[in-house]
Amino acid sequence: MDVLFLSRLQFALTVMFHYLFPPLSIGLGLHMVILEARYLLTRDPAYEQAARFWTKVFAVNFAVGVATGLVMEFEFGTNWATYSRYVGDVFGSALASEGIFAFFLESGFLAVLVFGWDRVKPRVHFFSTLMVFFGSTFSAVWIVIANSWMHTPAGFHIVGEGIHARAEITDFWAMVFNPSSMHRLGHVLLGSFLQGAFFVLSISAYYLLKQRHLEVARKSLKVALGIATVSSLAMLLSGHEQARALAHNQPAKLAAFEGHFETGEGGTGLYLFGSPNPQTKRVEYGVEIPKLLSVLVYSDPNKPVPGLDKIPADEQPPVQIPFQTYHIMISIGMYLIGLSLLSVFFALRKRLEQQRWLLKILVVSVVAPIIANQAGWVATEVGRQPWIVQGLLKTSQALSKTVQADQVLASILLFTFVYIGLFAVWVFVLHSKIQHGPAAVGGGHGDDGFLEVAGERVAREPETSLTSVPSIRVACADLTKEDAE
Repeated sequence: MDVLFLSRLQFALTVMFHYLFPPLSIGLGLHMVILEARYLLTRDPAYEQAARFWTKVFAVNFAVGVATGLVMEFEFGTNWATYSRYVGDVFGSALASEGIFAFFLESGFLAVLVFGWDRVKPRVHFFSTLMVFFGSTFSAVWIVIANSWMHTPAGFHIVGEGIHARAEITDFWAMVFNPSSMHRLGHVLLGSFLQGAFFVLSISAYYLLKQRHLEVARKSLKVALGIATVSSLAMLLSGHEQARALAHNQPAKLAAFEGHFETGEGGTGLYLFGSPNPQTKRVEYGVEIPKLLSVLVYSDPNKPVPGLDKIPADEQPPVQIPFQTYHIMISIGMYLIGLSLLSVFFALRKRLEQQRWLLKILVVSVVAPIIANQAGWVATEVGRQPWIVQGLLKTSQALSKTVQADQVLASILLFTFVYIGLFAVWVFVLHSKIQHGPAAVGGGHGDDGFLEVAGERVAREPETSLTSVPSIRVACADLTKEDAE
C-alpha cells in the first residue's frame, strides 16, 4: 500500500480520536467555573454538589485526552520528519508555548481541583478551577495558532536551499496573529463550549427523565442551556466570518466546500446539499440558493466567487469529502441552534421538565456537536490539500524518507487496538460515575488548614496510613489536644 496514504490515515485516526476529548474538557471547564461561581455567590449546596460531580467527569476526560495527545508528538518525528525539519522552528515554538503557558498551568492546579474540595478554602478552590479552565483554553489557543500558521503562514522567512531549506521566525507576533488564527480560534472554542454544554444537557436530561438527582440536574441543565444557546448563536457569526476570511486567504478551500467548479458571470449560489462530480464539474442532486454565497462572502449578490478553475490543477483540493463534511457541520449547527432555542422556550415557561420527548432528544443529541467538530476538522484539513503548509510545502513532500508502508500499517493496527481499549475504559468509567451520580456534600472546606484536617482524620481513623508517619502523628496529636483544651 501507499506509504503516504497510510501515514495520512494514521495521523487522521490519531487526531480524530484525540479530538474527542479536548473540546469536552474545555466545555466542561467553563461549566464548572460557572457552577462554582454560583455556589460562591449563593452558597446553595446544590451548586457545590453539581460542581463536584462535573469535576470528577472532567478528571476522567482530561486523563484520556492527555494520553491520546502524546502519540501525535512522536508522529511528527517518525512519519513527518521532513515536515518537522522544514518548519520545526516555527511549529515547535507554538507547541513549546503550549507546554509552558498552558499545560503546566492546567496540570499545576489539577490536583487542587480534584482533591482539594475539603482541604482548601472555597475561593482557593474556585481559583484552581479557573486556572485549569484557562490552562485548557490556552492549550487550544496555541494548537490552533500552530495549525492556522500551516493554513496561512506569516512572520517567517526561508533560509537555506534544497534539502537544507527551512522556515525561521522573523516576527513572532505576526506568526501568532496570522491571517486565519483568530477566526479559527473563536470557531474552535465555540465548538468546544457546545460539546461540553450538550454533554451536560444530555446527562442532566437523563437524570430528569429518571427522576434522580433532581436539584443537581436542574441547576446543571440551566447553566448548560445558557452556554449552548449563546454559543450556537455566536457560531453563526463565527462561521460567517470564517467564510469571508476563506474567500481571501484560501479560495481553493472555499470552492471545495461549495462544490464550485467554474467561475460564472454574476452572483454565485450556495448549495444546501448535493453530490459534487469532478468529471462533469457539477453538483448532482443538489439544491442551490442563487447568489447566496456572493452575498455571504462579499455582501454583493452580483459579484462572482472564484471557482476551482482559477486554481492550477495540481494545487486543487479534493471536493467530495470537504463538501460533504462541511455541509454536515453546517446542518448540525443549525440543528443545535433550533434545539437550544426550543429548550429555552419551554424553560422560560417552566415546562421543560414536562416535555419528556424534548428531554429524550437532548439525551441523544450529545453526539451532534461531536460529529460537527469532527466533520469541521476533516473539512478544513482535507480542503487545504495538497498543501501541508499552504504555498510552501506539499503533503507528499513532508513525508519521512525512510518510513515503510508495512511499518505504518502495523502501527495503525496497534493504535486501533489500544484506542479501542482506551475508549472502552473511558466509557466504562464515565458510565459508572453517571450511574452513581453526584455525591452528597456537607464536609468542611479546609478552613482550618491541612494539619487540622489531618488531626480530624487521625481522631476519626486512627489506623490510617497517615499515622504511620511519626512526625505527622505527633503534630496531629498536639493539635487535637489543643483543640480539646
